[in-house]
Amino acid sequence: MPKHLLNIAKPMFFWRYLLTVVFSSNLLIPYLGASPAVAQLNDYCQLSSTAIQNKEKLRLSAMRGNKEAKVRYREQVAQHAKGVQQCRNRNWLKVQAVWLRLYPCDIKPGALDRIMDQIVSKGYNAVYLETFYDGRVMLPAANNPTAWPSVVQMPEAKNADLLAAGIQKGRERGLKVYAWMYTANFGYSYAQRREKESAIARNGKGQTSLYVVNDGGNQVFIDPYSAEAKADYYRLVQEVVRRRPDGILFDYIRYPRQSGTDSIATKVTDLWLYTEATQQALFKRAQNYKGLDLIRRFLSKGFISEADISDVDQLYPQESEPLWQGRVIPSQKAILPANLRQSQLQWDLWQLSVAHAMQGIIDFVTMASNPAKQLGIPSGVVFFPDGNQVVGRGYDSRLQPWDRFPSSMEWHAMSYANCGHAGCVAQQVARVLSMAKSQTQVIPAIAGNWGESAKGRPPLEVQMQALRQFAPRLRGVSHFAYSWQDPEDDSDRKFCRAQ
Repeated sequence: MPKHLLNIAKPMFFWRYLLTVVFSSNLLIPYLGASPAVAQLNDYCQLSSTAIQNKEKLRLSAMRGNKEAKVRYREQVAQHAKGVQQCRNRNWLKVQAVWLRLYPCDIKPGALDRIMDQIVSKGYNAVYLETFYDGRVMLPAANNPTAWPSVVQMPEAKNADLLAAGIQKGRERGLKVYAWMYTANFGYSYAQRREKESAIARNGKGQTSLYVVNDGGNQVFIDPYSAEAKADYYRLVQEVVRRRPDGILFDYIRYPRQSGTDSIATKVTDLWLYTEATQQALFKRAQNYKGLDLIRRFLSKGFISEADISDVDQLYPQESEPLWQGRVIPSQKAILPANLRQSQLQWDLWQLSVAHAMQGIIDFVTMASNPAKQLGIPSGVVFFPDGNQVVGRGYDSRLQPWDRFPSSMEWHAMSYANCGHAGCVAQQVARVLSMAKSQTQVIPAIAGNWGESAKGRPPLEVQMQALRQFAPRLRGVSHFAYSWQDPEDDSDRKFCRAQ
């Protein structure tokens, strides 16, 4: 072969050989047909710092009126959305979500674009947008037919619809946007309305949650049996689903968390049963007059005595045993003396009271999810994995019966265990998976930050690696919260400091 042809053949042979090796080893397969953004993503589907900076420069230039930058920015947004979704499809975690609170200042031009860009850049394909919290709702002040004030109160922004805008901006970037809502916790603004007083939960000590929760008085839990509370919340959910979020999450589906010895409910006066609606619903669970009379006595005194049982036997001699829903009838035909029945009857009444309180919570969230269900919008329940625990003869004061929540709803378990390592987080998730039906979609929420420990918790990467053992049963996870990842930005947005 002539020398000049040999010099050309060598590099041609080299590249042919290189391509053969690469393709035969499948090294290029993940990148074939992918956008340039895909190659910039790491194992957590996060964009490189260079890609993030370039996109932000284009956004700012577009806001200043540069038409070419506007076109390129939109192209970048679309490419990054596609890249993250392709990465998620290949990842063991198909859903990686973040919890986000918006502030009135986020109505400023470009603010939501910047926030949603950052969320996508961190590898998220879903965002849980806080929609109803602390007694405020993210609906426009000029169009808010609910019982709560709007988050945005500035007169010049009375038509601002942060929820609708957040959904739109998220979807433009390939994000699934869920509306995240407090449920049984209606907020202090609700308690300020005198006509709502009967709808607020009360325990046997005459207290509302304002007296037992040390958080500055923001938590006001309602009576889940109250027709007024149910009507108010149903209307709220209807307004939210009109904005067509991709899903709706119900949080605070429980009673107040108390501290110290009060963290365990051990007697009926610890329970939130002392409102008219709750008691009337409880009385209806009686199946004879003896049962009804003993339920009334148990609630009023906190116990029943042998004398109470004897009185009831004499008042209703035509009846045998006191009966109510769920009570197993004793097998013996003859009625035993009061002293031999007192202990069992009191225990049965205690179990009835706890079950009644829990059932109110289950019925409330089932009712609340109906507007979303009617529109085919998925809904989920947010709960603490340890909120349903039995402690001796008592119960966790939150009385959160999450193991009885509908299996058709997503289960978002707040797995916030803090023991200095990820093992305890994995234990909480394992407990939830062991109690969930196979068809139930479990999406744990973990707390922390990327690349560093936060408040004693390991980095998010470490926690997620500990959860990988549950794949493929576990296909999604969420991170609490956006504000933890960038507290300075969160503060700037909260207090309207220039971006």
